[in-house]
Amino acid sequence: MRRFRLFVLAVVLSLALRPALAVQPDEVLSDATLETRARALSKELRCMVCQNQSIDDSEAPLARDLRLLVRERLTAGDTDQQVIDFLTRRYGEFVLLRPRFSAHTALLWLTPVGVLLIGALALAFAKRRRVTPEADLTSDEQAQLAEIFSRPIDQGQR
Repeated sequence: MRRFRLFVLAVVLSLALRPALAVQPDEVLSDATLETRARALSKELRCMVCQNQSIDDSEAPLARDLRLLVRERLTAGDTDQQVIDFLTRRYGEFVLLRPRFSAHTALLWLTPVGVLLIGALALAFAKRRRVTPEADLTSDEQAQLAEIFSRPIDQGQR
């Protein structure tokens, strides 16, 4: 009986900890193809209230309005790109979770690459500047060093 209670508790907790879906049943389109397209688009669009969530994940009223707008445009016959373009014209590039590469977003896209290149160049220069002591020694000095290293260590001297 105790195992059964633990099992029921585990099932209830796993269901309670599952992320809530923001898309409400009244938003879902009857056409499965259009609904699939709408969900895919909703995952690409930023919630203007939450800013770190897609409108598909957000429960904000504005996100709901945007989800309904996406479904309305798809039902009207717009392509995915036309829906994206419409929302970008209306809300700006910020509405896209992954902004397009343009002059305005070049710094955003190129900064990580630039940092990696600078780091790689710094490592290359640091490795090149590393000097081995033997390279600066004359042949007589190298012979003396070899002689010193070949001698046995006297345990009495420290």
